[in-house]
Amino acid sequence: MDKKEFVLKSVNDKKDLLLKVSDQIFDYAEVGFREFKTAKLFEEVLNQEGFQVEMGVGGMPTAFKATYGRGKPVIGFLAEYDALPSLSQEGGCTTRKPAAGANPDGHGCGHNLLGTGSMAAAFAVKAYIEENPEAGTVVLFGCPSEEKGDGKAIMAREGVFDGVDAAFTWHPFDANEIWSESTLANVSVFFSFKGVTSHAAAAPELGRSALDAAELMSVGVNYLREHIISDARVHYAYRDVGGIAPNVVQGSSTVHYFIRAPKSRQVKEIYERVINVAKGAALMTGTEMSYELYAGLSDYIPNHVLSEVLHESMEELGAPDYDADDFAMASRFFHETATPEELDGKRDLLRRMFGAEQAKEVEAHPLHTEIAPLVWNGKVTSGSTDVGDASYVMPTAMCKMAGTTLGTAPHTWQMTAHGNTAIGHKAMLRAGQSLALAALKTMENPEILQKAHDEWMAETNGEYECPIPPEVGPRLEG
Repeated sequence: MDKKEFVLKSVNDKKDLLLKVSDQIFDYAEVGFREFKTAKLFEEVLNQEGFQVEMGVGGMPTAFKATYGRGKPVIGFLAEYDALPSLSQEGGCTTRKPAAGANPDGHGCGHNLLGTGSMAAAFAVKAYIEENPEAGTVVLFGCPSEEKGDGKAIMAREGVFDGVDAAFTWHPFDANEIWSESTLANVSVFFSFKGVTSHAAAAPELGRSALDAAELMSVGVNYLREHIISDARVHYAYRDVGGIAPNVVQGSSTVHYFIRAPKSRQVKEIYERVINVAKGAALMTGTEMSYELYAGLSDYIPNHVLSEVLHESMEELGAPDYDADDFAMASRFFHETATPEELDGKRDLLRRMFGAEQAKEVEAHPLHTEIAPLVWNGKVTSGSTDVGDASYVMPTAMCKMAGTTLGTAPHTWQMTAHGNTAIGHKAMLRAGQSLALAALKTMENPEILQKAHDEWMAETNGEYECPIPPEVGPRLEG
């Protein structure tokens, strides 16, 4: 049989197991670095399937590396499986209804599907290597805490991805397409000021206000915004204001900053300027300033060569095989989970995607049933992902697969509600097949591997500076 038939059969042979694993992870719904039951489930299944599993890679108990085969090339798949806080939701339900049990968290980004779909791809490539022992090696990387943005950045920093020739991953969304856009790099930093308390009326001259320092820092950063690139974003929130008594000069304050920009080098430059603003605020107020980088991640660099192979594979396999029941459920999600204003927004989305005339027809069965054309437009999405750090250390391609109704926003209870439905399951299985087919095409074509590597080198010069410095470990405490 040809490669298309092979991956279809290989994934379908494991279908019952894959659906069981995905739904179990949906029920576990464990947040970043707390995915203990989920990681254990992956370990047990992968061991049973003949992979060599190394747990706790990169100093993270819920990270793993599962390997099968030997020699070059080495093809990697990236699995994510962390949930989001306070997004528990009963699957398939079109009203807000948290799932039974005490766990308030839920898979509002579909990572139960993502991780299992990547494992499906690894299963199919393993089956191919069993029949072709000289084909190379497949590795499934278990990547915790994507939502915090730590997992893959730590793994990249600690060399977990070293030696991989090409990597593939995917994400549940409401469309079937290659992730061709870059993403924003960012750092998350806490700035703390230490002052001197005193009576604000009787002896204000003895006080040194840490709150004044934080506020002056905010003023300085507001002025800085005029002199950084327009695509950058700097957000902040006060975490400590030094108390609630206005007649006391505040002796402590802490402000939490997010700095985002299209490229990691731009974030680094802006970060250094923000530090200088904080130093100036401390100097003006006679306080002491310290800062702690909490987390960070790099921009995603989509590899054009691998992305084109993945897109070709998606076109060969087609969109997920939805049926009448799926379209009926999608219609309920589209119409019943939105306010009138949100419904208008969804209809606007359909008009932009399909045109005014076709939009009405699509609204009756609002699932994406095509493979979108691959377009390289140089755009940068407004979000961030630690897949970016993976893309800095190995050529990486990523696709989206329609596991949700058109217009469903990530990080919502509506997204969670799709996670254990037939719609989500079918997207997961098709994603696994698409990734596997792209991997087999890549493994057997040294020219593709060389071109992907050459492009990656041209983009990165083979250099990677992790935004999380070596002395900062994974935030395992939560």
